[in-house]
Amino acid sequence: MTQVQPPLSQTHRLFLLAPPVIAAGALAWFLFVAGPQGGLPFQPHAPDWALLARQTPVLQVHIAAALLALVIGLILLAGIKATRLHRTLGWGWVLAMATVAISSFFVRELNGGALSLVHLLSGWTVVILPMAVHAARRHEVVKHRGRMTGLFVGALVIAGLLTLFPGRLMWRVFLG
Repeated sequence: MTQVQPPLSQTHRLFLLAPPVIAAGALAWFLFVAGPQGGLPFQPHAPDWALLARQTPVLQVHIAAALLALVIGLILLAGIKATRLHRTLGWGWVLAMATVAISSFFVRELNGGALSLVHLLSGWTVVILPMAVHAARRHEVVKHRGRMTGLFVGALVIAGLLTLFPGRLMWRVFLG
């Protein structure tokens, strides 16, 4: 039996809207305030796919899984919940996120071969992801929604934005 979802609270709506609003504001600032005349320390360009092709297979799998999780996650957040499509895409998202989290433990260029603080998000994902699936299977909608949204925002969006810092790979692919 399918449980009807309670409506999103105002806080939850703001939580979902915060990352895209912040990203849009930063983009607008870069384009209109700093602008090319403002001497941006980078030059946006077409993605350098050859740079990605030269990376290790582990990093390529990590990036592909993260992009897949981002696309599926956006579809899930925008779509109707408690449907067969949501469940099917949800399992795909869980597998993609598990791949992102596990593969990240083999990506250690950031900290001279050691684990870094970013890996705490991966550990958090490995722990919370099964808990979120368990909540869904028990029809605990509020717990499931909170955990999955937290993973999407924290372990995917925020971690993804951190890859755009100057000098990092995704910075070089898109901006460097």
